[in-house]
Amino acid sequence: MEYADLSDFLRKRREALQPEDVGMPRGRRRRTPGLRREEVAVLASMSTDYYSRLEGGRGPQPSVEMLGAIARALRMTLQERDYLFVLAGHGVPPRTTRACHVDPGMLRIMDRLQDTPALLVNRCGEALAQTPAHVAFAGELTNFEGMERSETYRWFVHPETRTLYQEPELSRHSRLLVSMLRQVATADGPKSYAASVVAALQKLSPEFAAIWEEHEVVPPHSRTKRFRHPVVGEFELYCEVINNADQQQTLVVFTAEPGSESAEKLRLLSVLGSQAMSSGQDFRSELI
Repeated sequence: MEYADLSDFLRKRREALQPEDVGMPRGRRRRTPGLRREEVAVLASMSTDYYSRLEGGRGPQPSVEMLGAIARALRMTLQERDYLFVLAGHGVPPRTTRACHVDPGMLRIMDRLQDTPALLVNRCGEALAQTPAHVAFAGELTNFEGMERSETYRWFVHPETRTLYQEPELSRHSRLLVSMLRQVATADGPKSYAASVVAALQKLSPEFAAIWEEHEVVPPHSRTKRFRHPVVGEFELYCEVINNADQQQTLVVFTAEPGSESAEKLRLLSVLGSQAMSSGQDFRSELI
């Protein structure tokens, strides 16, 4: 590790960002140029002490996952992320179709959707970033490891994670997830990561295996979805999808009909999301 250069690079990137750049309130009496260390820690879902030691040049070598979280928190470009990995002694990460680096432009869009549930996923269904309102809506989804990162894997191996969905939405979503995974596995080939997820699910989930055998190719996300949230109850949301072809990532945004009961419940979720952002609270344990 290049401790001195890593420390300087992290500090300079932190000081170059303002709270407004990452969807955070500026507050009063701000003397720190750019973001505070604790704000970076919240954005990266890590402790302030850990980030402070790392930026101070006295922490242990960070893992690849930690570096990816810091790169997203500091809104780094792909080139800056690669440089960060080199400074931390990991070398340039390989460029794969499971792209996990989020383009700063996509993050800027999400920063302006803080009161709206929005989720960014790669083509394997792995959550890369969430707005605070989406964390309040669906729980923290970016901290899983291995195949657990795949929504399809969790859906069929851990059915208790389906609590947000009601019939017939639940059945439709099961078939949609299988169809989406099939298309990626077919495009990437039998030795791909997606194909390995398929193989694992065929062994672990009779439900997945049965749907897979039907060989369905279903339409993409329906625009209207009904959910049952443990805090705000039942509501209906519109699902909008924005595709980033260069990064092969998809931004999913949920909105409600203005003036509706669902809109009021969505407003309450945005309040919960703001509280989570300021306190670092994790709603995932309440949602599964």
